[in-house]
Order: sequence, then structure tokens, then C-alpha cells
Amino acid sequence: MKKYYLILVIFGVSIGIAAQTKYSTFYYQRASLFEKLPVHSNDIVFIGNSITNGGEWAELFQNKKVKNRGISGDICEGVFDRLTPVTEGKPHKIFLMIGINDLARGSSVDSIAAATLKIIRKIQSESPRTRIYLQSILPVNDSFGMFQGHMKRKADIKPLNEKLRQMANAEKITFIDLYSHFVIPDTELMNPAYTNDGLHLTGEGYIKWVEIVKPYLKAKK
Repeated sequence: MKKYYLILVIFGVSIGIAAQTKYSTFYYQRASLFEKLPVHSNDIVFIGNSITNGGEWAELFQNKKVKNRGISGDICEGVFDRLTPVTEGKPHKIFLMIGINDLARGSSVDSIAAATLKIIRKIQSESPRTRIYLQSILPVNDSFGMFQGHMKRKADIKPLNEKLRQMANAEKITFIDLYSHFVIPDTELMNPAYTNDGLHLTGEGYIKWVEIVKPYLKAKK
């Protein structure tokens, strides 16, 4: 009987550990912080992975209402799972960029588009008055010799962005094309003026991003 009870305890602990290790420790650290930081109805939220995580958005836009909800390494499912603390606040606008890490993990273009749609539908359901801005995935550049998993999928980024554009049109939300502003013309490579590792942005990259997105912050729609 004691042996059986011990097995049940071990099994229960194992399930608990598995539930906590679905994502990285950093994910849980940052997600737990976000749960403590309120979102209000006049806030503008940027949500995504490390590329979003790296932006000092309130300072970049000189607007305290702009909030960062990026987590390094995040994927579509991760954003979906931590979305409720954002939507509970009924923010004015959400700017979403997600999917590059899903590509690196081997997910198909279609599955990433479907997972992104799931995020959008959850926002629409839980906070129907929030205006959603779906941002394209940025290009990458393999000349730096880093993040090889991401670089192997660089040819899939453009078709994925096209699917995201079509989806945004179907859902009547705004699609923001960042890709064409960051790519070297007639290539699939991110302009090295905006990156020093082929995946993430330097200061110049964030300034470019703000330049593109700023009109949408001010727009009433």
C-alpha cells in the first residue's frame, strides 16, 4: 500500500514538474511578472518574443501607456497561454509579432498561421473592443553564423507573412508589413544595418520599427 501511495506521489510530482517546464524558466519568470502588472483600457501592448522583449517601448514612443509583453524564446502557443492577463485589462491596442521561433522549431507555415489566428480569435473574444495590429515577421541574415535553426527557415518567412496578411484581411484587422523595410532588396536577408546577429535588432533596428509603427499608435482605427 505504501509503495502504491509513493508511486502516486511521484507521478503527481512528475506531472507538476512537466506542467512547469513546458516553457523556459525565463518564460515563467517574465509571465509571472506580467500577471502582477495591470493593463488598462487606454494602454497599448506590444506582445511577442525576444524581438519585442528587447524594445524599451515606453521610451521609444515617449508614451507611458505603451507596455512591453515580450518574452525571449516565445512561440505562438506561449503567447496564447499567457494572453488572459493582457485581455482582462481590455487594452486599447495590441501589436502582435510572433512565429519566428515556431519556424526554428520545425512548425509548418500553415500551422503557424493557424496558431496566430487562434491568438487573434482569443483577443477578439476576451477583449472585443481592442484594436489588433498583426506585424509581419522580420527577415533573418545567416552571414553572422548564428541561430542556424532560424536561418534554415529563412525562405519560409515571406510566404508565412503573406498568409498572415491574408488572415488579417479576412479578420478585418490591420496588417503591418515590417519585412519589406528590413530586408535587403531582392534577397531574403535582413539588412545588417539593423542587426548584429542576424536575428535580433540593434538600436537602429528599433528606431526603424518605431518609425514604421508610430502612425498606427496615433490612428483611431
